Amino acid sequence: MKTIYHAADSRGDANHGWLKSRHTFSFANYYNPERMGFGVLRVINDDFVIGGQGFGKHSHRDMEIISIPLAGKLAHGDSIGNEGMIETGEIQVMSAGTGITHSEMNGSREEAVRFLQIWVMPNKMSVAPRYQQVHMGTIMTPNEFNQVLSPNADDAGVWIHQDAWFSMGEFDEGVTQTYQLNNPNNGVYIFVIAGTVVIDGNILSTRDGLGVWDTKDVTMEVKEAATVLVMEVPLSM
Repeated sequence: MKTIYHAADSRGDANHGWLKSRHTFSFANYYNPERMGFGVLRVINDDFVIGGQGFGKHSHRDMEIISIPLAGKLAHGDSIGNEGMIETGEIQVMSAGTGITHSEMNGSREEAVRFLQIWVMPNKMSVAPRYQQVHMGTIMTPNEFNQVLSPNADDAGVWIHQDAWFSMGEFDEGVTQTYQLNNPNNGVYIFVIAGTVVIDGNILSTRDGLGVWDTKDVTMEVKEAATVLVMEVPLSM
C-alpha cells in the first residue's frame, strides 16, 4: 500500500468576501505542481458562500462535476432546463460533455451554504450534457461505506462517465471498517469531512485527505465520530 497525505491547512486558500474556498488540488489562482489531482480526480473544493450570493452563469465542458451540500442549500439552474434546490443530504452530478452553462447560488438570503464541489475527468468526451440529483438518506446505513456514485445508472446514487465509485459514511467512535476497492487497479482518495480516523498509521482529522493505491482494500479506525467521503478513481486516463 502506498499513501500520500494532505493536511487540511496545506490546501489552497481563496477568500473573495462572499466566497471562502479551500482547494485540495490546484485550482484558479492556487497552483502547486505537486497537487494537480489524484488520478482522474481533478478538483476537491471546500466552498463556503454567504447568504444571497453564489456562482453566476458560467460554462463547462468535458468534465463530471459533483456537488455535495454539507450545510444549507444550493439553487441550481442550467442551460438544459434544470432548475431547483440541492439540499444537505443530497448529491448532484452534472456531465458537462459538449458544453453546459449553469449557475449555483446560495438558496438562502440569510444563511451561509457549505458544500464540496468535485471534478472528475470523464472517460468519454463530447457526450450529451446531463444532470442528476439524488437524496442519499435512503441509501445511508450508519458505520458503513455507502455507495453514492458509480459508473452504472442502475446502481445506488448518481452515476458518471468514469470507472469511479464514491462512498460516504457516518461512523461512531471505536468502529473499524474496511473499504474494498471495486477495481484493484484504482486508487482511493479519502476525505474526512468531520472527525478523526486512522488509516495505515496516518491520523486524519477534519478536512484532511489521504490518497491510497497499490492495495485491494483500505481499513479505517475511527478515533472520534467521523463523516468520511471515499473517492475511488482510475489513476490514469
